[in-house]
Amino acid sequence: MTYDVSALRAQFPALKAGIAHFDGPGGTQTPTPVIEAIAGALGSPLSIRGTVAPGEINAERTVGDFRHAMADLLNADPAGIVFGRSATQLTYDLARPLADQWEAGDEVIVSRLDHDANIRPWIQAAERVGAVVRWAEFDPATGELPPEAVGALLTPRTRLVAVTGASNLIGTRPDLPAIASLVHEAGALLHVDAVHLAAHAFVDVRHLGADFAVCSPYKFFGPHHGVLAADPALLATLRPDKLAPAGDAVPERFELGTLPYETLAGTTAAVDFLADLAPSREGSRRNRLRSAYAAIETHEDALRETAEAGLYALDGVTTYSHAADRTPTLLLTFRDRPAQDAYHYLATLGVHAPAGSFYALEASRHLGLADTGGLRVGLSPYTDTEDVERLVTGVAEFLKR
Repeated sequence: MTYDVSALRAQFPALKAGIAHFDGPGGTQTPTPVIEAIAGALGSPLSIRGTVAPGEINAERTVGDFRHAMADLLNADPAGIVFGRSATQLTYDLARPLADQWEAGDEVIVSRLDHDANIRPWIQAAERVGAVVRWAEFDPATGELPPEAVGALLTPRTRLVAVTGASNLIGTRPDLPAIASLVHEAGALLHVDAVHLAAHAFVDVRHLGADFAVCSPYKFFGPHHGVLAADPALLATLRPDKLAPAGDAVPERFELGTLPYETLAGTTAAVDFLADLAPSREGSRRNRLRSAYAAIETHEDALRETAEAGLYALDGVTTYSHAADRTPTLLLTFRDRPAQDAYHYLATLGVHAPAGSFYALEASRHLGLADTGGLRVGLSPYTDTEDVERLVTGVAEFLKR
């Protein structure tokens, strides 16, 4: 079997509107099986988790299915899968109890390449205890964040390093295993923002060396929320604030209140949907996910090359996505023309490519783009050749106006 993008697109009701979506880094559209799973959960008996009444049993099974699905997606322990409202919220919730273990003079390393959700929570946590924040700089010319940029900052006082798995602004994928090796040799922990990475690549948190990793299912066809993956034993060393009668078991001690079961059911369906994109339906879900992501990467890389060839050939376009290993995410600016103008013009053509810095403030500033950023072109598994042609033609028309 080959990657059939037409058959894939047919499973997304939103694509019937005829919009060419290049807003995947901000969230993908939702396929029918995920929509049906959410409705199915809401249409079945549901109540507080338990083992007696049908609603209790349904709720318990839904939570378990969710943890196992995300564990398969990330190669994590199901007992270390934590639900959160967003990756940002989970990072804040993690930063507070971690910082309780730090002392004045301890050090935290953050990266200019990152989304602010993997920067500001750590800076603010460090400030509260008097820890020192050090910055790992990426090369604005190449977009690369070499391991040595992190390694040079490590000291015996380093407690945590926070780095992205892939830049949501320019797509750069740092060499996480190499960074993790340096971090762990220094005795520190590594927190990985895998939100953008998990949308495009087969993630193995153990291979990456991530002690903590967060992602967001709505970036890969699921509902809007966040997920944290970590070793349950490591989570057990942290004491987050919680209600007195709430359970203290891991991972529940990090999940405040009743979980949204319909959302969890939708996330499980999204993981299954991804696995079903594998050329073969045989093997474990984890193995099918590996095969599916290989097919997705081949498809997206081919379209990225087509888009780059068309866009980079246009006079007046400046590009910023140049790392050797990167996701299909391009950042563009235009000579004497605001990127916001291109965004608005393309929207009139039914092409959605938004402009901004997309919470990657430090990266945008480091690239010399202040807080304005540029036009971000993000491809998704359902992007097709016609979408790319419409984008390139639209940008060409914009430049002539």
